[in-house]
Amino acid sequence: MTPDICGSVTVPDAGQPRLCPLQAALAARPGVESYDDFCRVALSLFRFIGAAYSTGASDCWEAAYRFADEAPDIADSPLLVARAAALVRILRSGRPCELCFMPPSCRRLSKDEAELMRLLTVARRNQPGELESIVGQFVGSGKEDAATRAVNALALC
Repeated sequence: MTPDICGSVTVPDAGQPRLCPLQAALAARPGVESYDDFCRVALSLFRFIGAAYSTGASDCWEAAYRFADEAPDIADSPLLVARAAALVRILRSGRPCELCFMPPSCRRLSKDEAELMRLLTVARRNQPGELESIVGQFVGSGKEDAATRAVNALALC
């Protein structure tokens, strides 16, 4: 197999270029641009909060509050940050592994971020029952009710 400049690999038998598995996975996920302003703000807050948990740096919390303060159409920015943090905290405690967050300026989404955006989008559509089934797939047992309440609270902020 010979790699080309675009990051694909030519398979000798088929002669067709094939994306590497990482590129294929990233290409399958929506980018930040595919979400509305509220979801993009929430995503940035998740990323700042995730960085705060990962690094222990208080600057990340300050950045989250500052970002929310400067975001347009946010009536109560401290409440928005608190609700985003509550959701992250619930999800961190109900999963066997850490959540994966990209840096705040990244245009791509990690698998966990894509799931968070899916949860938030479904909650904002306000379809009874739909959110509960998706939450159950994302969090560990025993945390579904708390996660559902947290997602709904964030969606209504």
